[in-house]
Amino acid sequence: MAKIAVLGSGGFGLSLAVMTDAHNHDVTVWSAFADEIEMLKKEREHKTLLPGVKIRESINLVTDISEIKDCDIVIFAIPSSFVRKIAIMAAPFVKKEAVVVNAGKGLEDETFKRLSEVLSEELPDNKIVSISGPSHAEEVALGYPTTVTVASLDREAMYYIQDELSNESFRIYACDDIIGVEMGGAMKNIIALCAGICDGMGYGDNTKAALMTRGMTEIARLGVKLGGRPETFSGLSGMGDLIVTCTSMHSRNRRAGMLIGQGVDPAEAVAKVGTVEGYVCAKIVWKLAKEVGVSMPITEKLYDVFVENKSIKQALSELMKRPTCHETEFSWF
Repeated sequence: MAKIAVLGSGGFGLSLAVMTDAHNHDVTVWSAFADEIEMLKKEREHKTLLPGVKIRESINLVTDISEIKDCDIVIFAIPSSFVRKIAIMAAPFVKKEAVVVNAGKGLEDETFKRLSEVLSEELPDNKIVSISGPSHAEEVALGYPTTVTVASLDREAMYYIQDELSNESFRIYACDDIIGVEMGGAMKNIIALCAGICDGMGYGDNTKAALMTRGMTEIARLGVKLGGRPETFSGLSGMGDLIVTCTSMHSRNRRAGMLIGQGVDPAEAVAKVGTVEGYVCAKIVWKLAKEVGVSMPITEKLYDVFVENKSIKQALSELMKRPTCHETEFSWF
């Protein structure tokens, strides 16, 4: 049994807390939002994010971050834009022996850094791992069979998390390619937004299949350029996560995209849905792709819609009218 801290009381953080608590770990959930913690203490349920999922009394709900000081595993389930800030707050209380787990899927704005890199900078004495894969919070919390990937530069830490957190409903595979795992997890949100836009516009299966396939091609293209391995993108953190995020109504990215496809202003759509990592990530990734010289036409057109106020129909027309080319670059399967 491990003593686990989950930083963040959103859907995924709570789902990990519920799942690990059900398998006899000692779990503390921290949040900066006192009102939310008080509501969770009173209701023992997050009726908006995880309706019907009970948060047992054995889960400690706190707003004092010093209460993580004795934890063996510290899980960051924080939106990407707040990871560095929370890591700085947590640093004085994370013991050196603790393994720090990034459960987020995004990149840091301005620096283009992966979240494990951000955590390594702020928690230099700790071993850092990332978990990623098709893992909607709603299903993890209900104990539906789920598989994810854990990756790290430190193999001992990677296997420790695999052993401690795996159970009969949550199977963890190990991977040595943390770049590929994190880049796949971050960039699939961009394509999921586009999938939602297509759904909102009333397009069919042909369109979505093309979008997902060509979307994975450009995800892999940038990921490999940055040092990831092609084969990683055919795995759980690549194609697996792309499939679930593009096709499920649990996906906030897809739901926001559907609103945008129906004519809602992108910023308004995001405000209605909540945290939509793809909205932020599309802007970051397009800047990064230009900096390293990688072609990402789908991401570019989504950027044009979000930043340049280009109409969706014009962006789609420009995509379809691009010069013809050969399909195969490298086999990522």
